[in-house]
Amino acid sequence: MDEKISSQAIGQYSEHYASKLADHFFSKKETISGPEILTLCEIKQVNMFIIRELMHAWKQESEKLKSPYFDYQAAAVKEALVQYQNTLSNYIAVSRKDFVPLLETAITKTIYLIMAPYDFYSETLDRYGKGYLKTEYLKGEVKYLRINQAPLERLVAKLEEQKIDVLTGNEAFGMLDSILEEVNFTPEDFEGYLGQFSKLVPLRVDKLFEVRSVVKPPEIKKTEPIKAISEPAAKEIKPTLAENLARQKTVKLKDSLTINQKFMFTKILFKGDFEIFSETIDRLDSFETLNHALAFLGDHYLDWDRDSEEYEEFLEVLEKRFS
Repeated sequence: MDEKISSQAIGQYSEHYASKLADHFFSKKETISGPEILTLCEIKQVNMFIIRELMHAWKQESEKLKSPYFDYQAAAVKEALVQYQNTLSNYIAVSRKDFVPLLETAITKTIYLIMAPYDFYSETLDRYGKGYLKTEYLKGEVKYLRINQAPLERLVAKLEEQKIDVLTGNEAFGMLDSILEEVNFTPEDFEGYLGQFSKLVPLRVDKLFEVRSVVKPPEIKKTEPIKAISEPAAKEIKPTLAENLARQKTVKLKDSLTINQKFMFTKILFKGDFEIFSETIDRLDSFETLNHALAFLGDHYLDWDRDSEEYEEFLEVLEKRFS
């Protein structure tokens, strides 16, 4: 079967869970405070994401504090604003009406971080794909993570080691991709977290994915055995210098894939095993023709759904590699 995480299913579950949790808390109180938010949910990541959303709201409010008459960049003013923020954070008071949307968002992000960390990383960096990402911003995001945080923590550490303050989202993708390969990152086991969620509202993994029936894949034609070539004929087909240079300039399959594609192919086609994905990509890059590459896939991955979007995109990338 070919599975793809369902944003609709996660959204529905988050809405149901948030409603139950809010019913329990707001049956006794009108508003919720900062300390109460930090202990609201058994899964601490949910609480941290709520705090993060509140801090984002504060920053948006701070952006409005701009005036042609006052210097908000002055050191004394900035220090006063920080003190003001710290004081204000001790007086958080959110009503149920305003709190539930924050809670739903936090639950949704937590489930993605647990079940699809690659998608979460992608979403975190993708918003800056063609723009610029500040290391300080990323560092601020990472400090709220309590699950599967290691790759993004390493990315921040690497940026600070290299004294990079600003970079493009695409550059960040490239660095994160290298980190994932270096550390051979394996996501945390999600079973324990699902058990914690299920104490309030039952959560089943199969309900979070869109499942499509596997269509029997069409047979891939095997390449014909390579026949021996006579010496005169071999001389005739000897590659020219231009052909050799062109071959050297061919972009490797691994280098042509975006980080989003690597995450998607690993998760859907290679069952989440990044090591097998990398080994297969290296093997495909070693072949000289598309037919050889297709024959290899036919021999080793007959269970792939040839009608799936992921397979079609993988095949398209493979065809470009050998074009």
